[in-house]
Amino acid sequence: MKLLEILIEHASHSLDRPFSYAYNGKKKVGVGFRVLIKFNSKELVGYVIGVNEISKTLEEIEEELGFNISYIEDVLDEKPLLNEELFQLADKISQYYLAPKISVLQTMLPPSLNVRRGSLKAPKIAYDKYLKVIDENEDGLTGKQIEILRLIKDSKEVLKREIKSPSIVEKLIQYGKIEVFEREKRRLNIPKYEIEQPKTLSEDQNKVIEEFNNSSDLIYLLQGVTGSGKSEVYLKLSEQVLASGKSVIMLVPEISLTPMMTRYFLKRFKDNVAILHSELTPAEKYDEYRKIANGEARIVVGARSAIFAPIKNLGLIIMDEEHVESYKQDVVPFYHAREVAIFRSQLTGAKFLMGSATPSLESRARAQKGVYHLLRLDKRINNQPLPKTTIVNMLDYHNIDRNSYIFSLKLRKSIEKVLENNEQAILLINRRGFSTHMSCRSCGHVFKCPTCGIALTYHKSEGLLKCHHCDYVEVMKENCPECGSKYLMKTGFGTERIEDEVHRLFPQARTLRLDSDSARIRTKVSKIVTAFENKEADILIGTQMIAKGHDFSDVTLVGIVLADIGLNMPNYRSSERAFQLITQAVGRCGRQDKKGEAIIQTYAPDHYAITMAARQDYEVFYKKEMGMRKLQFYPPYSFLCSLTLSGKNEDKVIEAIYQVVSELSEELKDNAQVLGPITPYIAFEKDVHKRSILIKYRDEELIKNVIKKIIDKLKNKTIISITVNIDPYNF
Repeated sequence: MKLLEILIEHASHSLDRPFSYAYNGKKKVGVGFRVLIKFNSKELVGYVIGVNEISKTLEEIEEELGFNISYIEDVLDEKPLLNEELFQLADKISQYYLAPKISVLQTMLPPSLNVRRGSLKAPKIAYDKYLKVIDENEDGLTGKQIEILRLIKDSKEVLKREIKSPSIVEKLIQYGKIEVFEREKRRLNIPKYEIEQPKTLSEDQNKVIEEFNNSSDLIYLLQGVTGSGKSEVYLKLSEQVLASGKSVIMLVPEISLTPMMTRYFLKRFKDNVAILHSELTPAEKYDEYRKIANGEARIVVGARSAIFAPIKNLGLIIMDEEHVESYKQDVVPFYHAREVAIFRSQLTGAKFLMGSATPSLESRARAQKGVYHLLRLDKRINNQPLPKTTIVNMLDYHNIDRNSYIFSLKLRKSIEKVLENNEQAILLINRRGFSTHMSCRSCGHVFKCPTCGIALTYHKSEGLLKCHHCDYVEVMKENCPECGSKYLMKTGFGTERIEDEVHRLFPQARTLRLDSDSARIRTKVSKIVTAFENKEADILIGTQMIAKGHDFSDVTLVGIVLADIGLNMPNYRSSERAFQLITQAVGRCGRQDKKGEAIIQTYAPDHYAITMAARQDYEVFYKKEMGMRKLQFYPPYSFLCSLTLSGKNEDKVIEAIYQVVSELSEELKDNAQVLGPITPYIAFEKDVHKRSILIKYRDEELIKNVIKKIIDKLKNKTIISITVNIDPYNF
């Protein structure tokens, strides 16, 4: 008999420990297998983390332990789901982020293999049925049977469903002339491209590659201006790693960038590439996961979760646009792909290369200290000049266009010029929808989300009001629900309103819009990007999704419609975010042989984030922002941790949060700064009240030990839940 130590599927701190179950069946079971169990009379999926062979009877064991032990219901797998390296990686992530280990395992595995009951219904392997000839003798066959037999023989193998005479096929199988065999079916349709020869690298690119190859360091930061050829460096290094017999993980921050990067790698490495990102269907994800695990692909291209790919013999991890916040997961476990990549690099010895034109301050500071090896590409390919950039002060009435309160005179005239020259433009506003705020002119009622209380955004094309936080949707009403008035006021604007304005001012212009609304349809992002590349539209309108990584040869104008969005948000990263977004957006134009122009519309023309971004001057911005961070004791001069307590009883949540603040202040004294309690921006969601604490610290070990004590104390308070976010981006 075996005694199994099992983690159950519920990802809570109170259940973050192994439970003992017995097994005496014939199926193979071991560490890394999923099993079906009964827990509190409910059927759950568990993950085995320990196996002990027991010679005693179950009754003897129960007597020794002092509690009853149940048998598992079934073993779900034929082999472990994770290899030793990934299992160690799960341990590291759980320890670093103070997250329940089962939540890490659930994040690492695709839906069909997950430690959740839902995985039992998720897609499994799909097979295609093929036919092949095993006896060529035609004696005794009819003309039709001979025809089909020869057809299959000439083709060597044929999909069974492609033969339009199923009755004849069945007869031939019965006569022993042909047989059916199965082959695993791939449900992800990956485009086929002609192999592209490597481009001739510049002197600077070759120097970077040589420095990378000659160094024994594990972690690198490649800082290269927009258009400096970082992608070609990634491809060349990947080529070298594959030639050495090792494998590559290529991370991109946004789903919208995955098709482009996938295309680069498919053109260079053909069928050796697998794709992993959240927009794949469970069936597609399962097929790609198996393809990687079976060693059929040695390059994985994908978004954040691709860092968990079960790739063998890992030699290189690349993270493009490392500064982008989407690499940080916003639900438990709150991991950052950068830190996970570092853990994986340390476990495997694989080199880890991050690239960006605007590195995060934390990464650049670490590179400056020598923690990361800093590589530089300071010039564009062929010394192409950076775009000419103009800051337009929207407070100055001389700049206002009487025909449009959205576009300045300068931007409208530049758009006209682009259209006349048959070139392309990108218009960016980091806000989707038509109007960001709906209210009643008569009584002042604001249309808010009933789930989380924030203002609903009006989407004109769909006639809907949407919450951009929790995805609540309701149909737009003609009357105020409070007073019945028809006088409803729409204020603010987003991508949909910009598109509407372009159609009004430039009726001849063909437009495309790329934001998270258009990205809801899985294949639409790549279709929009491809259509714009093929000049099927003159103007691309979008959010930050269009500001990163894209290389459009005919784009000569970038207009940032409202550069101030987010600049005054109560977050220490607001200036950095604005600088990065503007710099990246400006870098989308003038990338080939045509000169580029960028126009930045703003109500804060003197803000250093905007002026430095206009000049593409990362170094001056870095020094200025680092000075601000030092004064305020924010990263990279400190670490951050946020604790959020939640529960249905607001009074109990408030009482508990003050108690936690008191304990933290007592335990930490002068070793950390404890800010709070804080009422979060979303303080009430789905009948649950929330309060938060922010801790600034330098001693990681001390803080984590104190937080573990607090977690242990709150484990038994079922009415209060605690969420720990190490290195939070928003609080």
